[in-house]
Amino acid sequence: MKGGVAGEALDTVNTQAQWCRPAPPALDPQCDPLIFQQLDLDHYLWSSAPSEPQTPVVRVYGVTDDGNSVLCHIHGFNPFFYVLAPSSFDPRNCQHFMVRSVFILLFILMCCTAQHELNKAVIADMRSNKQNLTQAVVDISVVEKQNIYGYQAKGKVPFLKITMALPRLLAPAKRLLETGALDGSYPGHSFKAFESNIDFEIKFMVETHMVGCCWLELPPGKYKLREPPLHSSLCQLEADLHWEDFVAHAPEGDWARLAPFRILSFDIECAGRKGVFPEADKDPVIQIANMVITQGARDPFVRNIFTLDTCAPIVGSQVLVHKKEDEMLKRWAEFVREVDPDIITGYNIQNFDLPYLLNRAKHLKLNTTFPFLGRIRGMMSTVREAMVQSKQMGRRENKIINIEGRIQLDLFQILVRDYKLRSYTLNAVSYHFLGEQKEDVQHSIITDLQNGNEQTRRRLAVYCLKDAMLPLRLLDKLMCTINYMEMARVTGVPLSYLLSRGQQIKVISQLLRKAREHDYVIPVVKAETGDDFTGATVIEPVKGFYNVPIATLDFSSLYPSIMMAHNLCYTTVRLHSRDSLTPQDYIRTPSGNNFVKSSIRKGLLPEILENLLQARKKAKEDLKKETDPLRKKVLDGRQLALKISANSVYGFTGAQVGKLPCLEISQSVTAFGRTMIERTKQLVEEKYNGGQYTAKVIYGDTDSVMVNFGVTSVSEAMEVGREAAAYVTSQFVSPIKLEFEKVA
Repeated sequence: MKGGVAGEALDTVNTQAQWCRPAPPALDPQCDPLIFQQLDLDHYLWSSAPSEPQTPVVRVYGVTDDGNSVLCHIHGFNPFFYVLAPSSFDPRNCQHFMVRSVFILLFILMCCTAQHELNKAVIADMRSNKQNLTQAVVDISVVEKQNIYGYQAKGKVPFLKITMALPRLLAPAKRLLETGALDGSYPGHSFKAFESNIDFEIKFMVETHMVGCCWLELPPGKYKLREPPLHSSLCQLEADLHWEDFVAHAPEGDWARLAPFRILSFDIECAGRKGVFPEADKDPVIQIANMVITQGARDPFVRNIFTLDTCAPIVGSQVLVHKKEDEMLKRWAEFVREVDPDIITGYNIQNFDLPYLLNRAKHLKLNTTFPFLGRIRGMMSTVREAMVQSKQMGRRENKIINIEGRIQLDLFQILVRDYKLRSYTLNAVSYHFLGEQKEDVQHSIITDLQNGNEQTRRRLAVYCLKDAMLPLRLLDKLMCTINYMEMARVTGVPLSYLLSRGQQIKVISQLLRKAREHDYVIPVVKAETGDDFTGATVIEPVKGFYNVPIATLDFSSLYPSIMMAHNLCYTTVRLHSRDSLTPQDYIRTPSGNNFVKSSIRKGLLPEILENLLQARKKAKEDLKKETDPLRKKVLDGRQLALKISANSVYGFTGAQVGKLPCLEISQSVTAFGRTMIERTKQLVEEKYNGGQYTAKVIYGDTDSVMVNFGVTSVSEAMEVGREAAAYVTSQFVSPIKLEFEKVA
């Protein structure tokens, strides 16, 4: 079938020629590397035989430079956590062991005994053990680590690294250790747990130095390629390898490029009853419009409309006519599997289009053909409801649909989360961002158009096609796809986490990576609501009408700068005075908290922030020199992701219900901010009063002040504004910097 021609049904042979990915190369695993950009990952449990125990396998999806879809099964990585070792594990408490070999042997025996006792306790605690699991605890070893929370003068101490067979066993093992599971070796002893609440995928990515959307290289001789009959997915290439045998390339230089991944945007229309919102068990789906584009291309290479009943031709689009609704839905599901998109997008597809299609197919008894929209063979896509609550978006009900291996990028959810829009129609959104409107077909006449003739159905189809096209244009305009990918690279989390998880996971990922470099471990903190701390200062405005230029002076990255300037971190907060520090070794913040100076110990958070801001500076410099349009978008997305990530670190420390709240840090940051705004007001008004200036700060809020210097020309206000900013900057600790922003 050719574009613009209506057909009776979907021609499978023709669609594969038009829509399927290019044929994969004939790789020799012994000679050829397999290189692809990772787009998503998850894990599943696998066993070599029904009688064998299950093991976790990380499943990584991606796309090669040639546009081939890849699924890599990564084996051998087990979940683990830490507990603080009892004092008997500390060599400094075992000085009576004169022979080192005896000392080592004792430690081995201690670990073996602890492993046996914990393993026995975890298995006994399991409510269901259908596979007759006999080894829940894979290993216990002694490692030298340090608690990240609080300045520790004595440095590293022994921790037990406890490796479990399955991710779901971490929680019961932690609980049992906290309540005294090792009765034989340590009766009544409560072990303090560390990192047992970190997601399995995040732990895996940190240990393998993998970041979201990075390029992975499977070296020759290290991986096994599965033959197509043995594929567990619809991906063109499938491989298996051990978790220590691949290379994760940092997204820099040529490795910052993007693969030609595929994006499917779709929209559905339903024939509802007058005055009643469509219901899947009563109202049929009458049209499904689809646009498929390759990342980096200007126009979609697929434009089609699946219609129920006849429809007049549409120039530039393929009209696929079906006599029965169940046949149309079945063919559309086949179309999705053949096109094999990496990303599925649309407007409110998460809470309407996808659930409606799945529920409608269930009503039509298509459970054996339709609900397999993901990449894993035999894996049904289902709908479940979840209540989500956050300060950013409030309490809301969301529908969650599993479509394994395909990212769901719902434009409506993005606009709600990132642009604070609420319940805007796609037409209104497109006018707001693109400055254009399309013909709006009212929902009240959709059924009438469907019940008319092929021309009225054509009008509805054109409307539906535009609703499928606009999300692609908006994603491009707002750079959503690139921005999210760069955020995944900067923060180190999977792309899907950015769309389904909150803000804290991004900071946890960065903190965990930096902690690994210095042998710190992160404690499990019980979430508790605490007293709020005082926020930023607002200088009361001097009300009135100003017919003279007002200069605005703004602190650049204020809160990150404060944390860097004063070395505010979990590792530097002084929680007690039982150490040998002198008053010259630490500072006292305006909130009354103590932090050791960087000369004693450099904090991890300042180090993370320095790296983020330096990387942003480099990205902005590269952006100025870059000429390639796609590369410029990538760099712009990267610098924005770096800025947002730096600003979110402070918020992470202040989240009382979070992974690692630290009131000492958050209240110190805002206290410094308040004193700096007041100090800025004082410095400006003292220095620029007298002579030609009569400076008066007329307003101040969080990180900026507005100043009336008493000059009448814009050029004078700009000149003195720049001079004042430089003067104030010189009075604060580097890298705190006050900048002249504008004159209003």
